[in-house]
Amino acid sequence: MTKIVNVAIVGGGLMGREIAAALQRWPALINHPVHPQLTAVCDINPPALDWFDQIPTVTRKVTDYADLLGDDAIDVLYVAVRHDLHRQLYVDTIQAGKSLLAEKPFGIDASAAAAIVAAASANPQSFVRCASEFPFFPGAQVAVNYVRSGALGRIIEARCSFLHASDLDVGKPINWKRQARYCGEAGVMNDLGLHTWHVPLRLGWTPDRIFGVLQDIVTERPAPNGGRERCDTWDNAVLHGWVNKESYSFPLTTAMKRIDPGEKNTWEFEALGLEGGVRFSTKNPKRVEVFSVVDVPGGGREQVWSSLDAGSQSVWPTVTGPNFESGFSDAILQMLAAFLAEREGALGDRFGCATPEEAALTHAIYDAAIRSHEAGEVVQVGG
Repeated sequence: MTKIVNVAIVGGGLMGREIAAALQRWPALINHPVHPQLTAVCDINPPALDWFDQIPTVTRKVTDYADLLGDDAIDVLYVAVRHDLHRQLYVDTIQAGKSLLAEKPFGIDASAAAAIVAAASANPQSFVRCASEFPFFPGAQVAVNYVRSGALGRIIEARCSFLHASDLDVGKPINWKRQARYCGEAGVMNDLGLHTWHVPLRLGWTPDRIFGVLQDIVTERPAPNGGRERCDTWDNAVLHGWVNKESYSFPLTTAMKRIDPGEKNTWEFEALGLEGGVRFSTKNPKRVEVFSVVDVPGGGREQVWSSLDAGSQSVWPTVTGPNFESGFSDAILQMLAAFLAEREGALGDRFGCATPEEAALTHAIYDAAIRSHEAGEVVQVGG
């Protein structure tokens, strides 16, 4: 009999609703070891809870997350709140013995992330991971597995980006993500960064030095009182790093942009080597491009970029036909499937959600990027 796992959501905003919707699609998965059901939701704004009335399994709606921590019937909490609230809510959840799927950046800064990691280490009964859905696109998984296969040979360079233009409108009202006291000094890196670092860090590509190029483009926005308020977070960040392998180094570039004209919500990954290469973008979610050098009729060798359609299958198999397309909601379902399978010890060597250590490491990278930008020079990560 499939094991029932009771899930609660803290934060009834956009991502809370996305997670709730994904859980309703659970029967699309084939032979998953657990069956999660959403039983409770929390938000400090009571009207935000009304949306969840359409989900029959939701039997509790509260405005204080502490009410959920003492509920023995709840196994897992998904928490999506402001960055400045991460440390308290995440540590409390872990210490209560609940499993936690946490939102990025896993604490507003390195100190907060370290406290969360320490709590997770001290409470191993609480399974903790950080959310990052884009690597669960089927095309992203094809790219990751291609790199893992060794087909690239010696790596020449790699990059990973997350790009959108949500802040292109200078008349858009200010919100908490544009204020450092809520979002953190790292700004857009805190907001979008784990999306760009999840795959590189999982592949073992931890940079030892960074050069950061940061932009604060729109410095003021309309305030709720009708005036204007200072935006003191970075809008765009491009980080150039060096990754040391056993016998060589290669450059790794990550880009996180809230203001990238022409983009909506694009995640991109590319890696090039002496023997092969691969690239994928959610802008064309079915297409994965693979580079190779091939023998040609008549003699000689030529460079070739070939394209393949990734289909619908990702980390966990689904009932969806393999020739169909996959999208954002499917990636969230796959992320949840990986999280709950790993919690159950059933993920094996398949790609999983970001670990607490990986999430905390991003803060050391962001700190290095800020120091680099201020000094105008390359700095050591963690130095």
